[in-house]
Amino acid sequence: MPHPRLREPQQLRRLPRRERVKTADVVRQLLVNLGEDPGRDGLKRTPERVERALAQLTQGRTQTVEDVVGDGVFEEDVSEMVLVKDIEFYSLCEHHLLPFFGKVHVAYIPDGRIIGLSKIPRIVDVFARRLQVQERMTVQIAQAIQDVLRPKGVGVVADAAHLCMMMRGVQKQNSSTMTSCLLGTFRSDFRTRNEFLGLVRSIGR
Repeated sequence: MPHPRLREPQQLRRLPRRERVKTADVVRQLLVNLGEDPGRDGLKRTPERVERALAQLTQGRTQTVEDVVGDGVFEEDVSEMVLVKDIEFYSLCEHHLLPFFGKVHVAYIPDGRIIGLSKIPRIVDVFARRLQVQERMTVQIAQAIQDVLRPKGVGVVADAAHLCMMMRGVQKQNSSTMTSCLLGTFRSDFRTRNEFLGLVRSIGR
């Protein structure tokens, strides 16, 4: 079971429509608080643009793994490692609402079933397109593959740059963060683990 801090946050109670404040109105007030004039030419449509952008960047909260996988699981008698590498992702740090982005590498060892290759990046997006932390996202992707396929093992590595570290705070522009989650044989068998991590390390060389 994942560490309690890595679990999915509880779904917030949806406010009745009459109690909700439009995101665009909140952004407009934020501009005022920043000392800007939301009525000037460059900012007139900014609140609506930000509202649309945030809706797109957090659309994973309205999706499920079942939605994106659909009928993309197939019976197949193969037992060698399947690795989908360099899956680009973009997410929003839930602490500062600043982007973090990078690549995810996903591998699994089938146990009688495989998944359509395009479904793996879609699963990544389900968990990336929301307010997130990289550690939790990595675990969620691995657990989703495990739940869908029940394979012999799953390995996920994420490598990302965080603008909350690059633009503010310590301001380390060249830093990156790597996280991993290993399940099944990827955790218990050092040969499988080393093969996977070796393939990940060789990427881009």
